[in-house]
Amino acid sequence: MAANKPLVLDVDGTFLKTDLLFECFWRGLGRDPFATLKAAWRNRGNKPALKASFAEIAQLRLDLMPVNAQVKMLAEAAQGQGHEVVLASASDHTLVRDLTALHGLSPQFLATRNGINLRGSAKADALVAAYGERGFHYAGNDHTDMAVWPHGDDVIMVGDVKGARAALEAEHDVTQLEGGWRWRDLIKGLRPHQYVKNVLLLLPLLAAHQFGLIPFLTILLAIVAFSAAASCIYIVNDLLDLEADRLHVKKKHRPFASGAVPISVAMTTCAGLGGLALGVAASLNWAFFGVIVLYMVTSLAYSLQLKRMRWIDIATLASLYTLRVVAGAAAAEIYVSIYMLVFIFPVFVTLGCVKRLTELTLATSDERLPGRGYGKPDRPDLMNVACLGMFAALLVFFLYTFTPQAMSLYQSQWLLWVAMLPMAGWLWRMVSLGYKGKQDYDPIVFALRDRHGISLILFALTLMFYAAGLFHDAFGF
Repeated sequence: MAANKPLVLDVDGTFLKTDLLFECFWRGLGRDPFATLKAAWRNRGNKPALKASFAEIAQLRLDLMPVNAQVKMLAEAAQGQGHEVVLASASDHTLVRDLTALHGLSPQFLATRNGINLRGSAKADALVAAYGERGFHYAGNDHTDMAVWPHGDDVIMVGDVKGARAALEAEHDVTQLEGGWRWRDLIKGLRPHQYVKNVLLLLPLLAAHQFGLIPFLTILLAIVAFSAAASCIYIVNDLLDLEADRLHVKKKHRPFASGAVPISVAMTTCAGLGGLALGVAASLNWAFFGVIVLYMVTSLAYSLQLKRMRWIDIATLASLYTLRVVAGAAAAEIYVSIYMLVFIFPVFVTLGCVKRLTELTLATSDERLPGRGYGKPDRPDLMNVACLGMFAALLVFFLYTFTPQAMSLYQSQWLLWVAMLPMAGWLWRMVSLGYKGKQDYDPIVFALRDRHGISLILFALTLMFYAAGLFHDAFGF
């Protein structure tokens, strides 16, 4: 690069592995959703005003933004060789100004201000006016940068901009740096390992002793819909939690927080998954459609606000798990006893407490968890609520054994009482491991991988099936 020519860096997707406009939008939704949506509607036709409003509402932590390491190294090398390194971005000027100061770059930045959206040809005109035709080196990553590159000297391309290299190589030296995203990172962001929780949709079939092929296939289709809905909400949750995740020792490596997958890709995927979930739900029946809509709305409310409210968050988590059971019944059109719902809700309250206990035990300080309402001093209270939930669940199950429905389904009532022992053992194991920090951050996922816990659950189910006479019907004993 010629020593007298500055190195100009685009910000969104080039210097940063993220987009500041989308960062502001999602941070704003988390901080003040009504003000953010109001600003989006009011400024829908005015990009500069929209960006300024979002920047004011969001109050981004720019020090947490993921930086492209190769571009950062290029900038440092250029500074070492005497080049001025300038940021030129379509983002709001207040953000670009603070980003420039944070990274020690030239104070002569260019950004969106005074009603001019500095993008494409507007950016090219501003750079030519400041440095002259071919008087600067420019690094970008998007098709809109095709309006800028021909006016610069050397071309630095971050990622693969389709068709751009071939069009520019005739008159420019083109350097290509690592960029873009990978499908495996996007799939990781969907959290497919969490789909195991949707086996809860099978519980109504087991409880009603319905083992036919048609109900089973119906539940499998319902699981597909719930999995798509869950991934849709996981994406929303991750986008709302970008700042909190970047402050977390492990969650900062998540695809969206780390910038491995662009926020725009995440939003498109989220919309597609939501449409798939609702479409499959509607194809089954309207009752299941209603349940999945309720699940998605409740999950969204949890992501926006409820997860920050002490105890409300645990009750909401328990409700979301319980809705999976209701969804299974609605999909297969099976009656669910009120006792079953009253039994599983305190079980999930216990597991919700276990989730928070695990997070607090593994936390490195006594301060409240980022984006949560708990700190380490709350561990005894969480332990007490977990034990109360465990006791309530076992009490409800015991009372259920005396109901007419239980007596019609189970021939040997005393075996149900015996089955309560492995149930209690499993619940206590979950609580104990959570308190000691020996679990995964999601107790349901942990439970479905825990061999000792699975043994206890299978033992309890075996006793219940034997009490129902199912083994006699199937095997003659």
